[in-house]
Amino acid sequence: MTKENLKIGDVFSSQIDNNYKKYFQYVANDITQLNSEVIRVFKTQYPINVDSDLIDIINDDIDFYAHCVIQFGLKLKIWERIGNLNFIEKINVIFKTSTDHGKPEIKISHDWYVWKINESFNHVGKLKDKNRYAEVGSIIPPDSIVYRMLHGEYDFVYPGFE
Repeated sequence: MTKENLKIGDVFSSQIDNNYKKYFQYVANDITQLNSEVIRVFKTQYPINVDSDLIDIINDDIDFYAHCVIQFGLKLKIWERIGNLNFIEKINVIFKTSTDHGKPEIKISHDWYVWKINESFNHVGKLKDKNRYAEVGSIIPPDSIVYRMLHGEYDFVYPGFE
């Protein structure tokens, strides 16, 4: 599958352990973050031997949003495309990044930027109010997305905000 074959609305399945899988949907490209793909991951874990209805899958609650390279996960066989359902919803998610990312000696950052898909970065300093709930805005490796699906957090060091 080439990048040209990926379409907004594509739904993917990823096995998260020996018994369960979770689903996500490709929902946007974010020019603010290197034109990377944005996915929304759904909350429900399904038994690996059950084929679920696409409508039921996309009507599930959203667990999290992330930037990623979908093709990389396909190439590594970390997930597979299972179908497509038209996606036209407005996405109202805030992403965050810190200039202190990649500096493990800094546990708490006070130098944060936030943005929404295809909008400019805004320097906010400390994370306050709704920005405290912003999603990590880095482009996440496929194995780290699966780790978060299973454990509820990423498997890499990222500064805190309080």
